[in-house]
Amino acid sequence: MKKYFTPTLSLNCFNKLAAALLLLAAALDFSRAQEINVDNQISILGGTKPIHVTLDGFPPEVASVLRFDLYVQGFDFVPAETAQYLIHGVGSGNVAGTVTDNLAHKMILSRSYNGASLRRQAHAFADDIVQAVLNQKGIGQTKIAFKVQPNGIGPGEIYVSDFDGFNAQRITADDAIVAKPAWVPRELALYYTSYAPGNPDIYFHDLRNGQRRIIAGYSGLNTSAAVCPDGSRVAMVLSKSGSANIWVCNADGSGLRRVTTGVEDSSPAWSPDGQWICFAMKKAERRRLAKVPAEGGQVEYLNTSGAPNPTEPDWSPDGKWIAFTSQAGSEFDICVAPADGSLSPTALVAGQNPSWSANSRTLIFNRRSTGGYRQVLSVLDVFTKQYKDCLRAPGSSSQAAWAR
Repeated sequence: MKKYFTPTLSLNCFNKLAAALLLLAAALDFSRAQEINVDNQISILGGTKPIHVTLDGFPPEVASVLRFDLYVQGFDFVPAETAQYLIHGVGSGNVAGTVTDNLAHKMILSRSYNGASLRRQAHAFADDIVQAVLNQKGIGQTKIAFKVQPNGIGPGEIYVSDFDGFNAQRITADDAIVAKPAWVPRELALYYTSYAPGNPDIYFHDLRNGQRRIIAGYSGLNTSAAVCPDGSRVAMVLSKSGSANIWVCNADGSGLRRVTTGVEDSSPAWSPDGQWICFAMKKAERRRLAKVPAEGGQVEYLNTSGAPNPTEPDWSPDGKWIAFTSQAGSEFDICVAPADGSLSPTALVAGQNPSWSANSRTLIFNRRSTGGYRQVLSVLDVFTKQYKDCLRAPGSSSQAAWAR
């Protein structure tokens, strides 16, 4: 006669088993996310599960930097028993830490840093974690430029800071309306619009020596400078011919030529290969996104179905995505669409003026502060929809541009 029995588990064993199953499920979710080709991820924009990590052993300032940097690149923080990666601080004084793969039971990263502030060291460690786990270059040590209006409206100044808003430095002292800062790729230099001379003119500003000069000071509007990826050309909006159109010139302002002839064109953004310019145009009293060859030619409309009044496009550095602002009444949303127009856009969060980081997954944008009319800068991970506010400068901050 056969005997049957039911195995029993102690409460402690059961808890350990449950934790292991949760960890395995998280690992499988992560593996599936890693296997999905980015070209197909439009269907899960804002819906990808974050990578679960735990953090311990770091002083508060370092832990704060790590949490910010990793959260806006697709990580989230959970208890150690359910984390896929354990991030542990060791030693004291300078930043030092290890990263252990909790599933494979092996250390994948061990680093120590010195010779800079604790914040800078922490950003460097976050970048190394992103490289080790995602095989992507991190954004922790990057810069942004943006405008600040002390009173929320009217005159303002251009500022530069770390991407999280820390170490902000004022670049201009015009006490005038300023707009649309744009970085020169791989250079400490900006283009922006200032009304300092009484007319909206576009300036080139070398941040290494503080020197600046006007590169577009034509009668009427000169604004929205956008620098091509190799830094040799600048697209901009000029109204010198009577209507606001997209023009292109050399980096020093020479060789100016008109590339669009619409009624009201705005917000130029270059494709990563420098062959196309995406822009917003007005057609039948409504806005649309379009692209035009950088040398001029036939305009092609982009698929922005379901996203009314699109404007302020920005092309991701990998060429796959276009982020833009959609407006419905007084409400603004950050949307992302595949650059090839194969699918309709996905609305992610409320906000305006998106700018891609070099990793092609993180955006900086501005949104209305809770209970107020001022704007604050926020950083968004496109695939998980996680975002955090940057350190706030006094006043209203907007129109951020990410250095690449």
